[in-house]
Amino acid sequence: MNAIIRKAVFPVAGFGTRFLPVTKAMPKELLPVVNKPLIQYAAEEAIAAGCDTLIFVTGRNKRAVEDHFDSNLELEAALRAKGKHAEAESLRNIVPPHVKCIFVRQPEQLGLGHAVLCAERAVGDEPFAVLLADDFLIGAVPGVMTDLIEAYTLSGKSQISVMQVDGPQISQYGVVRPGAGVNEVAGLVEKPALQDATSNLASIGRYLLTPDVFDILRDQSPGYGGEVQLVDAIDTMAAGAAVCQVPLTGLRFDWGSLEGYLDAIKYVTDHKLY
Repeated sequence: MNAIIRKAVFPVAGFGTRFLPVTKAMPKELLPVVNKPLIQYAAEEAIAAGCDTLIFVTGRNKRAVEDHFDSNLELEAALRAKGKHAEAESLRNIVPPHVKCIFVRQPEQLGLGHAVLCAERAVGDEPFAVLLADDFLIGAVPGVMTDLIEAYTLSGKSQISVMQVDGPQISQYGVVRPGAGVNEVAGLVEKPALQDATSNLASIGRYLLTPDVFDILRDQSPGYGGEVQLVDAIDTMAAGAAVCQVPLTGLRFDWGSLEGYLDAIKYVTDHKLY
């Protein structure tokens, strides 16, 4: 039987500078993949995996993310009055009734690790999921987060999702240093030069973490880019043989680039997944 992971953290405080000027007033996480915003795909993945508490770590100018997941009774009523019941149901079903949304402010952008740390009080002392909306994942059955939870059930260790990246692009990722056992992680290195990469396995934006990561993040010094990096905290956990890797299933599109955004829209459109 799978472990029950109730809480999922979504760090969404970034500026989205690669998508300017549209992200000047609109959060990148709300950019549409045809008719559904990016962040909703990640939320649906977490809910499908059994999470019933969604914790969004936001920043300034991200109120629209909160509005998206809030109810809008006036709009629903207006749609139903015009006979547009399917459209009204699509609004009501963004978040099922049993799911709770919590919004936490990251007062200053000090890195992904710091964003996760901001969610500590909302998470409490239990294992939790982390989903980065920058990674648009699709086609995995039953789902990438479900895969991580199943792996955690077997080992009781933190889990990271990984994919193979060959060539110079490996330097854009946190890179796995494989452990001695199957799927064990001995460490992670943030964005190494190609010649320094310890494998061709890149960590991507899905994590299942045990709560001891907060103790590490709280005392962790800034790393790559002068920021508190989640990769460094996972590296510390891995040194204690407490981290495993799960190969990515399905497809990944990188929303850190305009090309990845356009490729994702084309894939969803071509396969009529809207």
